Amino acid sequence: MSNVGVMTFLHNDNYGSSLQAYALQRVISELGHSCEHIDYLPDQTEKIRNLLQSGNNPKLILDGIRKREVKSEQAGARQKSNAIPEFYRRRMKLTPPCRNAQELSDRSRQFDILLCGSDQIWNPVWMNPAYFLTFMTEKKKIAYAASLGVRELPKEQKIRKIRRWTQDFEAISVREEEGADLMQKMTGKRPEVMPDPVCLLSAQEWEEIAAKPPEGDPYLLCYFVGENEQYWEKVRQLQKETGLRVLVMPVTAESYRNGYERLDGAGPEEFLGAIQNAACFCTDSFHGLAFGTIFGVRMELMRRYSDSDPENKNSRVDHFLRLTKEKGTGELRNLGRSWLHEKLG
Repeated sequence: MSNVGVMTFLHNDNYGSSLQAYALQRVISELGHSCEHIDYLPDQTEKIRNLLQSGNNPKLILDGIRKREVKSEQAGARQKSNAIPEFYRRRMKLTPPCRNAQELSDRSRQFDILLCGSDQIWNPVWMNPAYFLTFMTEKKKIAYAASLGVRELPKEQKIRKIRRWTQDFEAISVREEEGADLMQKMTGKRPEVMPDPVCLLSAQEWEEIAAKPPEGDPYLLCYFVGENEQYWEKVRQLQKETGLRVLVMPVTAESYRNGYERLDGAGPEEFLGAIQNAACFCTDSFHGLAFGTIFGVRMELMRRYSDSDPENKNSRVDHFLRLTKEKGTGELRNLGRSWLHEKLG
């Protein structure tokens, strides 16, 4: 069997990112391979170089500043940020940190296969060549359920880069039909569509690592990655209709200000336990939607982006809803596992 190195988002303080990484490593290991995530933690020079080379919008810097402000002002946000690396330490295998492309190249030599996926690692808005495995040309490369997250073609400059960066992949799958359409237009080849890694584990398998649910009366759980006053209008309406207590897992500055009871500083296992046991779950998160579906809880899904925005990321949500309606979670689980078994050899 092979030694597989995985590249994905690990350090964006996001529950979904950390749990999809866990699921992918667990499944690859269960298929009989040795698997380790390459711990890409770029230094400031690397970040600036990528911003300039990839042609990304400088507004991404402002987004990063807003996230850091929340963390600096809220002890719970800092606690959550520390809980995710602790989850990796207990549940996964990671390489020593790689701070730039040269360190990625050096570290990747220990692997037989390099695999990138999943999450929005190929989103043109924040494109980074590292997640296209450009730091190594001598290894077998596979992409599992890489998400572009958008419906519109990017600028020609980025199309040329994506075409060049994916030409030496042995196998590519993407997470959404819309992403497959875009890849076909950009590269001339249509990739297969595979489910997000969190769908590769059953509800029972996720329950194995889920923490105990929050104590107290039944609750209406809120987990919002975006800021939108209409979210809270819907929450107030649901609270009035159901009589449930409102419990918020805060991410944004707005979610810290609303005055509701908070489940603050929770780690990935607590995130799972809170969703699994919610009487109702309100979210604008793709992975929130995925776990709510897997656990079969009542959900109220909010749309974070306007459909008229050319950079909106609604395609991933719309595709997931179509896919689960057509196939169900059990068929998705078998589909993804079979693809990985075949392509990893």
